[in-house]
Amino acid sequence: MDIEFWWLLALPIFFTLGWLAARIDIKQLLLESRALPVSYFKGLNFLLNEQPDKAIEAFIEVVKVDPQTIELHFALGSLFRRRGEVERAIRMHQNLVERRDLAQEQKLHALSELAQDYLKAGLLDRAEELFLKLDGTLYAEAALKFLLDIYEQEKDWHKAVGIAEKLEILTGQSHQKEIANFYCEMAGNEIMHSRPEAARPLLAEALAHHRLCVRAHMMLGDLEFGVNNIDAAIEAWKRIESQSPAYLALVAERLLTAFKRVDRAEEGLNLLRGYLQKYSSLDLLNTVFQGMLERQDGVNAYHLVRDELRRNPTLLGLDKLLEAQLLDAPVERRRDLELIKDLVHQHTRNLAMYKCDNCGFRARQFYWHCPACAAWETYSPRRTEEKGLPA
Repeated sequence: MDIEFWWLLALPIFFTLGWLAARIDIKQLLLESRALPVSYFKGLNFLLNEQPDKAIEAFIEVVKVDPQTIELHFALGSLFRRRGEVERAIRMHQNLVERRDLAQEQKLHALSELAQDYLKAGLLDRAEELFLKLDGTLYAEAALKFLLDIYEQEKDWHKAVGIAEKLEILTGQSHQKEIANFYCEMAGNEIMHSRPEAARPLLAEALAHHRLCVRAHMMLGDLEFGVNNIDAAIEAWKRIESQSPAYLALVAERLLTAFKRVDRAEEGLNLLRGYLQKYSSLDLLNTVFQGMLERQDGVNAYHLVRDELRRNPTLLGLDKLLEAQLLDAPVERRRDLELIKDLVHQHTRNLAMYKCDNCGFRARQFYWHCPACAAWETYSPRRTEEKGLPA
């Protein structure tokens, strides 16, 4: 009973306090809205009516009338940058950076926005300078990500490694895959300039950072093959099976060429047939098929393609089967088979592609670094038509 009586007394008091608070909030809101220039409300109206150009002009008037509208400065600057009006964005953010009455946090925000303007404009050196100034601030993580993008664009892989390692410390997220690829890029540059011994330690670094770096073993095999260490090249490429067997398709032709170089073509062909049996792949099939044709083994080549097509039915496999049938087809059937093969081949052109799992970009060649979204190792080594098939 005492508790109920207390609540009866308290309810009117709470109601009165709530009513007073609401009245104070409404008064404050009215005072603030009266202080805003008319152009501000015009700008809002234009935005609501989907007239962004007129809205921008109205907000610019607000900024001229009331220079203290800092957040509006930031909003306009970002909007200019997104619309591609980078020079206007730079002017807007430069004005903020130069203001002496700006709080430290707002000044750092302005520096971050200005650096992004420079990056958008392609002024990478200026953007880099400003992003480096944000080290140790609230904007450090974003700045490091932008710096990583800059160094990748400039192909400054040494600096990219340093930034990726800083990001790992700051965020706790692994960048080992990216770092391994940076070392592979450096090694590739050394190989291109005929400096294989300088490339070796770089590839070792790549594998030290990411032991499943298939690319490093592929490049190591290429390096050994280039200096005529054929057995070492074969062993490097064979190690890919323990890392990610799907990538064997990318080195199948190189393996067969290496075995031929040391007069062990039959051994190489048997190895690849074993891989094909365990890890079905159109590229593996094509390499084995061509290898068997070179050895004048057309009948077994046909049976190989037919059995593989039954195991994994694809249009690309059918195209290869028709090619095999044409080898021994009678003259009266050859024209019909050629017609069918041409029709199938037209449909398979868009299926024999590699696809980025991150952004969906398709390409006829395999990429370690997606040219569309700039992600690393997002391309499957399997063609688009066979990606849904069992490994």
